[in-house]
Amino acid sequence: MKDPVLATEAQIGLRAGERDVLELLARGLRHEQIAGRLGVRSETVRSHAQNAVVRLGAANSTQAVAIAIRRGLIQS
Repeated sequence: MKDPVLATEAQIGLRAGERDVLELLARGLRHEQIAGRLGVRSETVRSHAQNAVVRLGAANSTQAVAIAIRRGLIQS
């Protein structure tokens, strides 16, 4: 049985790019490093991070990572 407290990606609306950025932030990578890994611009990484913050109701990207890990949306 699923834990009703844990939100799914569909319920949150977290997109693949946002999830990828949060996972790499959780591993300690900087925006520029994430951009290189994902093959996108640093501005795109910042945008994905900010969108994730808003979607998760977090105060900042660090809190967004913590929320996403706690809800099982990403792995650390």
